[in-house]
Amino acid sequence: MTTTAPAAHRDDGRLLVPLYVHPATHPEEWAALLDAAPRLYGVVLNVADGPGARPDPAFHTAAGRLRAAGVRLLGYVDTGYGHRRTGAVVADIRRHRRWYDVDGVFLDQVPAQDTALPRYRRVVLAARVLGARTAVLNPGTHPEPGYASLADLLVTFEGTWEDYRRARVPEWTTGHPPERFCHLVHGVPEERTAGVARLAARRGAAVHCAVPGTGANPWRSVPRAAAGLAAGGAI
Repeated sequence: MTTTAPAAHRDDGRLLVPLYVHPATHPEEWAALLDAAPRLYGVVLNVADGPGARPDPAFHTAAGRLRAAGVRLLGYVDTGYGHRRTGAVVADIRRHRRWYDVDGVFLDQVPAQDTALPRYRRVVLAARVLGARTAVLNPGTHPEPGYASLADLLVTFEGTWEDYRRARVPEWTTGHPPERFCHLVHGVPEERTAGVARLAARRGAAVHCAVPGTGANPWRSVPRAAAGLAAGGAI
């Protein structure tokens, strides 16, 4: 495993891209991420709802290319809303680090309740010990404020464009810089893509992603903004 750090990252107005397709079957999408490297906060590496049972050569190659372009790589780890064993979660983090040399972790399915805070504090600490420089937590909604102290980036919305239009932001978020929050929005019409970025900024989130995908896996395409194709429609 190499120890070369990625290029310095500016996080304002950046894109966090969870691209959940295989590089061998969707090479164009992965190539688009290389072209969009300067715009990216990071890319979530999700081999098989985690690192998989063994190293995947195609993902290893894709990860290496993105790393060489200065893109922050985040290994996807399903935490089961706090019900998955801590040892299993940490084992996934270790495999991501060993097999794909990720810069950090994307902890998915994080609960919003503060009763799970001690468990996630241990998980984040273990990730740091294993060399993860960035910890992203994804409850997909606004959790108890204590989670903000654990994460470098907190995903406080994941859902459809229609739900995002009606979403509300709690007052406690104003006590943190926008660079600490991310909104992930799917089912976004082409003419609303740029509107998501503007709305995220107004709601205090400097990182976002807006994709047109729907269904069981909406994260199967690169956001138009990453490809420089964002439309300018109004909210």
